[in-house]
Amino acid sequence: MYALYEEGGKFHAGRVMSETESALQIELASGKRVKVKAVNVLLRFASPEPEAMLASAGAIAAEIDLDLAWEFAPEGEFGFAALAREYFGESTGTAQQAAALLGLFGAPHYFRRLGKGNFKKAPEETVKAALLGIERKKQLAEQVVAWAAELAAGTCPAAVREQLYKILFRPDKNASEYKAVVDAARRTGRAPLELLKAAGAIDSAYQFHWRRFLFEHFPKGTGFAAVEVAAIRDGLPLAETAAFSIDDSQTTEIDDALSVRGLGSGQVVIGVHIAAPALAFAPDSAVDRIARDRLSTVYIPGHKLTMLPGPVVDAFTLQEGHESPVVSLYVTIDEATHAPLAIETRIERVSIAANLRHDELDAEVNEATLADGLPQTVPFARELTFLHGFARHLKAAREAVRGKPESFNRPDYAFRIAAEDGAAIAGDEPVEIVPRQRGSPLDLIVAETMILANSTWGGWLAECGVPAIYRSQASLAPGVKVRMSTRPGPHAGLGVAQYAWSTSPLRRYVDLVNQWQLVACARHGRTAALAAPFKPKDVSLLAIIADFDSAYGDYNAFQSSIERYWSLQFLLQNRIAELDAAVMKDGLVRAERLPLVFRAVGAEPLPRGARVRVRVGAVDLLTLDLSASVIARLDEGTSSAATMPEANDASEDEDAAGPLAIAVDVAEGDTGTDALPVAEPAAA
Repeated sequence: MYALYEEGGKFHAGRVMSETESALQIELASGKRVKVKAVNVLLRFASPEPEAMLASAGAIAAEIDLDLAWEFAPEGEFGFAALAREYFGESTGTAQQAAALLGLFGAPHYFRRLGKGNFKKAPEETVKAALLGIERKKQLAEQVVAWAAELAAGTCPAAVREQLYKILFRPDKNASEYKAVVDAARRTGRAPLELLKAAGAIDSAYQFHWRRFLFEHFPKGTGFAAVEVAAIRDGLPLAETAAFSIDDSQTTEIDDALSVRGLGSGQVVIGVHIAAPALAFAPDSAVDRIARDRLSTVYIPGHKLTMLPGPVVDAFTLQEGHESPVVSLYVTIDEATHAPLAIETRIERVSIAANLRHDELDAEVNEATLADGLPQTVPFARELTFLHGFARHLKAAREAVRGKPESFNRPDYAFRIAAEDGAAIAGDEPVEIVPRQRGSPLDLIVAETMILANSTWGGWLAECGVPAIYRSQASLAPGVKVRMSTRPGPHAGLGVAQYAWSTSPLRRYVDLVNQWQLVACARHGRTAALAAPFKPKDVSLLAIIADFDSAYGDYNAFQSSIERYWSLQFLLQNRIAELDAAVMKDGLVRAERLPLVFRAVGAEPLPRGARVRVRVGAVDLLTLDLSASVIARLDEGTSSAATMPEANDASEDEDAAGPLAIAVDVAEGDTGTDALPVAEPAAA
């Protein structure tokens, strides 16, 4: 005697060896003996052999017309044997009964399972819907096969192209487009990115990088919702002196300006004036929600995405000829010794007399001309000369605290893309990469005055008991990084007792938050904690820190990748076949006259700092890879210590994202350039 039983959704058949009232011992064809509950036995038969019966039943079940079977099935509950008699006739054999069981069990869209071999046919509407779904799945499967064939043949279907970035970076593994790419990649043995590139899905390497960034960080687009912010001028006193800003020519978000009053009197008042958008809108307002979402302006060569909407920037940027609302820090110092005599913070308007551009003045304002006396053709010559001396005094004081001087041995690089104003960047425009030495006099003036403001205001916020977002660094020991927190602490990299970003509220959300708190201090003094929008132990500040760190890091990394793109494009456009470079480690080298780090074959055994000449090989603008090999050593016989420039250690290189820098912050002070610091390329 044989028995057919179900276990775990599968059917088995074997010889009955023994039987009790509640269970059977059955021997399978493999020789294995199993104990089966009697209620799970669905069919007993004497012939044929179990294996042959199951094979025959499977073949018959595959031929069953389910529509016809559904028509034959009774309306109520029924057993599989009853349906077998209706469908096959009264002379139904074991194989036909088993086939009916397999057919019913395998068609849940036609028949509902009730257990113990019993079923009930599904309502007609359910069957129709299920059949439509099955047909749809069949069509999708056929579509996947067709798309995969097109991809393998070197053509990208339109549907796949439209989902390109989702497929590569945030895939829905159930989507037909994703399945087609996976299938084609398996067929061809290619990586998905290589496959899609070969199929023509990526027609511009630059647009690929740009759209990927937008897909990941701006999925809803880069536009702003319509907002209205009234310019704040009425009711604010006008400062006694005019101010001037120092920025790059491309800068439109002018956050800071300087003023000097009292030259020749023995006491000089230096004003640091910061644009004050915090006066116009409050936390959780419509404008704030926009800024909170973006957290920072995004800078790349030839383009930027501002943190704040254009009308807000226009209303508060410190534009020449305007009387702009500002938060001002006034430091009164002894003219001869630069010793501080008094400090005051005011909310006011200031007249912006000029927007100085350092790329236009660097040639005229340098160490040599300052020593000889700036020509009177230089705007604010007396003020700039005095500010340079004051900045050197501040820098020396900070370096005494740091325990070692700051150094700027590697230059910044400015990228100039030959594109029409307002035109979208295609990625193949001529590019010029211009080096600019860090630590120039104008840089130093801005950097030191901004450090002074951020450090002074950080201390004042703490004195008033108002929470803020601080940056601190416990020591200059290797691996000790700059951290953000709501508690003041020493910043070893800068050599200051505390430090709170407050001087770029148009460009960084942290600065905007701190400005709200500063405004409360300026208006309420020691009782500011009660009026400040963020209270002590406010957990929202911790959330802002976490979100800002993440976004700022991602924006820096993107800027780094796009600057690497343009550096590689520069090599191609100028047909550069060889580069001089300095060896770093693990086979990496740094180009001497380009912001480019790459791997060079043959550099592995050379000491750090060795100068080499490398041959440039293949350039891939999509993966941002550069193949190169060392062809000569340029410094045979010299020590690595003599040839390797000291890393730029100006304050927050680690924090700001790396030693290659087109920096908003030199030593954490704004240089005025419309760019974030450049992170080391991924290869490093």
